[in-house]
Formats: sequence, structure tokens, C-alpha cells
Amino acid sequence: MDVLERIADHLRKKEVVVLTGAGMSTASGLPDFRGDQGLWKNRDPRQLASIEAMRHNPEEFYEFYRYRIQALLGVKPNKGHEILAKWEREGLLLGIITQNVDRLHQQAGSAKVYELHGNLREVLCSLCGRTFDSVTLLDQIECPECNGALRPKVVLFGELLPQEALAKAHELSMTCSCFLVLGSSLEVSPANQYPVMAKRRGAKLFIVNRTPTPFDDLADGVIHDDITKTLQIIDQNLM
Repeated sequence: MDVLERIADHLRKKEVVVLTGAGMSTASGLPDFRGDQGLWKNRDPRQLASIEAMRHNPEEFYEFYRYRIQALLGVKPNKGHEILAKWEREGLLLGIITQNVDRLHQQAGSAKVYELHGNLREVLCSLCGRTFDSVTLLDQIECPECNGALRPKVVLFGELLPQEALAKAHELSMTCSCFLVLGSSLEVSPANQYPVMAKRRGAKLFIVNRTPTPFDDLADGVIHDDITKTLQIIDQNLM
């Protein structure tokens, strides 16, 4: 039985957890926030997407996030997102842990999505706590309600990750029988610890990513190929 058939077999057991990274959204046409010709190609994002930047370098901070919000406009879920949503509807997935902030999983119809890094579809008032559509930030940085400072509803460098999402990710990793990584380099903690946690508990670990990851040797199966194409083949194997 090859790797694709083994993943399909685990899906039939309905105890699969998925972790998605940036590679999941590539087929949607979402550009790298640095971009081939991007403004940020030679800049360290940690110097731009941080609490310190928001406080002490607001002009560049807001320019950076306006660039990213603009890049999201018109981007739609790809076939891979749609397949994951279909599997959830069919009861094959326990949930999706994601490092992405684009909310394409939710747009495709997935409901059990746990965002480790927040989302870029909303902005938050630092003063009154109200949330607004992120396009608001394209025209103004003041809250429409109280004139407080707006900020993206993402986790910035220097901030704690959302505890509810972390707790759910931990729970899923401890209860699944199969952990499937899609499009993550597995270089960022704590996201890269969840597949390790699941594996140590006895779950099977499968990694689908175009490039090697630090945990390929730990996995029960590795596929270095296009994610959308891989998911389509797995879905066909389920029929």
C-alpha cells in the first residue's frame, strides 16, 4: 500500500487531524508577502510584524499590513481547501490546525478550524476591542467608533498565541490516530510540535510539502509534491 492509499485508509477511520501552512494557499494565487518584486523582499518580517514596529515604526508597520490585506482581496479557496471542507462534512476529519491567516479554510466551508496565528480578514481596535473588516485599514488606522488605533487581528512577534486555539490543537494532537501535515515547513514552534506530540502518542504521521522538513525522518510517509494534486488523488482513493 503506497503513502496515498495509507492516508485514505486512515481517513476512513475518521480520526485524522490536519495541520496546514503557507503552502496550502499557494494554489489560490496568494503571493508571498515579500513577493518576487515585493516591497519586503529584503526585509526581515519580524522587524515589521511586531509589537515594537507597531509602537515605534507605525508608518512602515501599517504599510506592510496594507500590502498584505490588499494581496488577500479577490483570493479564493483552491481545490485543496474544498476537499478538506468536504472531508469535514463527511466526518473524516477531527479538525484543522492552521498557521495561515487567510481564512480560506472557512471560506471553503470548513468549520473546525483552529488558527494559531489569528487572521488577516479582521482588524481590532486597541482601545474599545471592536472588530471590523480588514479593508477598513486600507483607508484609516483610527477606529470608526472611538478613534482608537486599529491593528490587524493577527498574532504579532512578541505576543502570546491564542490560548483557546493552542488548547484545541493540543487536544486534537493527543486524540488523533493520524496527523497529516499540508504545506508547512515545520520550522515554527509551537506548530511543529503538534505532529511530534501525535507521533509520540502512537499516531501515524504523514507530511505533504514541496520541500523537505526537519521532521521528514520521523514521518511514516512523506510526499514532496503539489498539495492540491495530492489531495485530489487521495480523495479519488476514498471513492
